[in-house]
Amino acid sequence: MNSTEVALLKKMFQVAVSAAQPERAVAQNLPVPPKGRTVVIGAGKASAEMARVFEAHWSGAREKLSGLVVTRYDYTAKCDCIEIVEAAHPVPDMAGQNAARRILETVSGLSADDLVVCLISGGGSALLSLPADGLTLENKQQINRALLKSGATIREMNCVRKHLSAIKGGRLAAACAPAKLVTLLISDVPDDDLDVIASGPTVADPTTFADALAILDKYQITEPGVAIDHLRNAVSETPRPGDNRLSHTQSTLIATPQMSLEAAANVARASGYQPVILGDSIEGESREVAMVHAGISKQVKRHGQPAAAPCVLLSGGEATVTLKGNGRGGRNAEFALALAVALNARHDIFALAADTDGIDGSEDNAGAIVTPSTLKRGEEAGLSAKLYLENNDAYTFFSAIDDLLMTGPTLTNVNDFRAILIN
Repeated sequence: MNSTEVALLKKMFQVAVSAAQPERAVAQNLPVPPKGRTVVIGAGKASAEMARVFEAHWSGAREKLSGLVVTRYDYTAKCDCIEIVEAAHPVPDMAGQNAARRILETVSGLSADDLVVCLISGGGSALLSLPADGLTLENKQQINRALLKSGATIREMNCVRKHLSAIKGGRLAAACAPAKLVTLLISDVPDDDLDVIASGPTVADPTTFADALAILDKYQITEPGVAIDHLRNAVSETPRPGDNRLSHTQSTLIATPQMSLEAAANVARASGYQPVILGDSIEGESREVAMVHAGISKQVKRHGQPAAAPCVLLSGGEATVTLKGNGRGGRNAEFALALAVALNARHDIFALAADTDGIDGSEDNAGAIVTPSTLKRGEEAGLSAKLYLENNDAYTFFSAIDDLLMTGPTLTNVNDFRAILIN
């Protein structure tokens, strides 16, 4: 459906994505070239584009520049000195495991005169998958699938991943010593916690094996047994805060969800809508998050709070979906469908929910759009929004009424973007 409101929502999303593009973020945060070699490593959906920008703006000697970066399939970029490898996300594959092993080999044997630059963005945890001794890729795949279906938060998932890994949770940083290590990060996690982004391969880890076990117990994940046994019996914790092996490291956040929300707010303001940023770290079940957003929208319409219409409610973070049905759709499409049901065709409220990386979960859409006619058009197509929501089948619903948001890979990732426009 085309309208002025929908066009404005799409423009806000585009501006939010642009604000997190590596072209802008990386170029402004380049470290000083070292006396020795410069080795660029990294992982994430934005990492290949980050590597391209780094290479294009690097003032150091080209003959001393090399590296290896792993990104999601179809998220590659062209580099001359830095090798780009593609692997699977959100469930890891052998390409990611091989890339992680090669990255460890790449940073071994460096001197104090050398510089390692690590480019990290969302998705890096699944892409940088190197099982701990005694575990296999299949073990990690099984745990990943179970966590993805469970409704676990990204913080919980990455805590478990760290403690089943030979490279995450600060272990990669320890392997880089004695070279100086500079990590540039694009955040996709609530609160921008460095140890959670891509499971913190280059920063100290405040969590423990006991924490990881408690998370699996919380979601009643008991297989594979070898992974559970590893968590119970491991004796070597991840590098803790204050660990001397990480004294040579420096980390810088170069793009965050808040930056993107503020960029979208400027667009809303310039279009005559008062922006209200509800938060950049909102978590919870997608449909429950949608219920809260619907309640705030109704408060605007009825009472002019927290702002009077016309206004735009903006939020970011990472919602989750506990799969109970067998339909298609990621957390943003599910949020959008739940919002449409909760609003019940309330007039003059439009919304967009999308993942800033361009892929909502494992589907090919970024998210979906809600208009006052969403439910009616669904009914005309013979679809019950409530039934499709119960079956976790938001993708099929929005596809039928042509309200999926399709962008393709954006080459960045600052997680969920939600905008509700209220006239």
